Amino acid sequence: MTTLLQSLRDEMVRRDYSATTIRSYVQIVDAFRQHAGARLDRITPAQLRRYHLFLLEERRLAVGTVVTQICALRFFCRYVLKRRDVREDLPYPKQRLRLPVVLSPDEVQRLIAGAKNLYHRTLLLTLYGAGLRRAEACQLRVRDIDSHRMVLRVEQGKGGRDREILLSPTLLSALRQYYQ
Repeated sequence: MTTLLQSLRDEMVRRDYSATTIRSYVQIVDAFRQHAGARLDRITPAQLRRYHLFLLEERRLAVGTVVTQICALRFFCRYVLKRRDVREDLPYPKQRLRLPVVLSPDEVQRLIAGAKNLYHRTLLLTLYGAGLRRAEACQLRVRDIDSHRMVLRVEQGKGGRDREILLSPTLLSALRQYYQ
């Protein structure tokens, strides 16, 4: 790892970024270094613009992926190279707004009924009924269920945030059945 990549890593650790984000940003900046074929402390705005076009036109990356790459390069330029002028060189691509796929109540019922065993049924009910992410469901413990207040506590969810979710009587009974 070059000294500038190590500086990037150190700066992100100082700002308490997650390990996954640190690893991603270091890989992104290293991929840019390899593509540009130049030292990172000598990159030019033209090289940044060419790489931006390369990501969109040649690699045909999704807009969300390109935004992540731009964020990594902006962070590197701003906090490691101390260059504040990169925002104009790396604009975010326009994102298309799409409506989410929403299942009908009948489809949800069939999905949950199609579970092969009690574990899968309870997992699907918890994910759907509480609106949890997969990683949040994996971290749930029995102590996170407060049946008196009818809430489900999610600790260290996305972004390291804690939150409480209303617990439906159906989900509570399914969780109790699974626990037994």
